[in-house]
Amino acid sequence: MAHSSAMPLPVALPGISKIVAVGSGKGGVGKTTVAVNLAIALSKLGQRVGLIDADIYGPNVPLMMGSSESPKVAPGNRIEPNLTHGVKTISVGYLSPGDKPMVWRGPMLHQVIRQFLQEVNWGELDYLIVDLPPGTGDVVLSLVQTVPLTGAVVVSTPSDVALQDARKALEMFAQVNVEVLGIVENMSHFTCPHCHQEIDIFSRGGAERTAQKFNVPFLGSVELIPAIREGGDNGKPVALDGPESPLAASFYAMAKKLMEHAEAAEAAASNVIEII
Repeated sequence: MAHSSAMPLPVALPGISKIVAVGSGKGGVGKTTVAVNLAIALSKLGQRVGLIDADIYGPNVPLMMGSSESPKVAPGNRIEPNLTHGVKTISVGYLSPGDKPMVWRGPMLHQVIRQFLQEVNWGELDYLIVDLPPGTGDVVLSLVQTVPLTGAVVVSTPSDVALQDARKALEMFAQVNVEVLGIVENMSHFTCPHCHQEIDIFSRGGAERTAQKFNVPFLGSVELIPAIREGGDNGKPVALDGPESPLAASFYAMAKKLMEHAEAAEAAASNVIEII
């Protein structure tokens, strides 16, 4: 027990209402696609949104947001986040653009995450979305030690291998006492453009069953549609098309569910504080 008491206590960020981490047990499941489109959807639904690209080794947010400017330095050595598509964003990709790989050790990672949280001029935000690196490593620990999280979203494809890793992510968040606000099933199914038959490439429905089994909310599924990937590759995520767009509808439905669960989690946390 002595070890845990020596851990730094997380400190709330002034002006930021809710901090939500988006994670996955493994890479390649479309976690950043979900994080970026959720952030834009929340913004279009009237929320003030920030997005931290915490994937230090493979920062994809600049490409997906279509923004590569270096952030400006404000007085007091603070960083001005880039404002793209109505979302304030920060990423190592803005600081070290191009294909130069980041070769950093744990303490340096912790330092960068802390800087992104505490030394960026976020202003007033309703949601700060943190796009985590794949897996269950140092960055998550740095995050939970630095700030109190409202909760996390776990992204998985429906395949058994991805779900096995998603369960590891659920377990990790449980270990660090972070509530999982929902699971997203990405690349759920594919509709053939010719015969319009739905094809379950990765065995559809697996993430929803996992959510039921672990008693966490299911936020919804995203179809495997080339246009969603193209939107990310071109820096114009489909959520920009608004809730009426068939391509973006699933992200807006998820954003609304996420808001419900995040507000409930925040209310529950403030009740606990009042009781104490």
